[in-house]
Amino acid sequence: MSISPNPVHLVVMGVAGCGKSSLGQRLSAGLALPLIEGDDFHAPESVAKMRAGQALTDADREGWLDRLAAQFAAHPRGMVLTCSALRQRYRDRLRQAVPDLRFAFLTLTPEQSRERVAARTAHLFPVSLVDSQFQTLEDPSGEPGVLRVDATQPLDALTLTVTRWLAGERVEA
Repeated sequence: MSISPNPVHLVVMGVAGCGKSSLGQRLSAGLALPLIEGDDFHAPESVAKMRAGQALTDADREGWLDRLAAQFAAHPRGMVLTCSALRQRYRDRLRQAVPDLRFAFLTLTPEQSRERVAARTAHLFPVSLVDSQFQTLEDPSGEPGVLRVDATQPLDALTLTVTRWLAGERVEA
């Protein structure tokens, strides 16, 4: 689906377990854009910390954000990035790479997040870190280029809502 002659750069964001990867895969396929999984760009030390149940610090995330921002330069025709983007300064760092960057913010409760994370197998993020994600999260609602959507909605509905929004349609999230 072609939504505009301009490149689309989208971050699918939210806390652990919100469905970033699932929605990112659907949007990437539907928009014919590369999918970049943010977790693939964490430093080995950060991965080890998370596996050990230690929350990452802002300093841990600096290099990661730089690597993610570099991906935008590597994909000037557009891409879909999955990234927690929990703090406004993280989102602003990504916006420096792409000023018209869009964010699809997947929301759910801490209980829903814990349930989903617990159900995942072979993922680097343990349930014990879910609360730290919510403590770090600075709600991006109201920031430019952000669409807030309920992560508990069916994946097909989420995909359609975000795709319509990217196409410039007014959507109810």
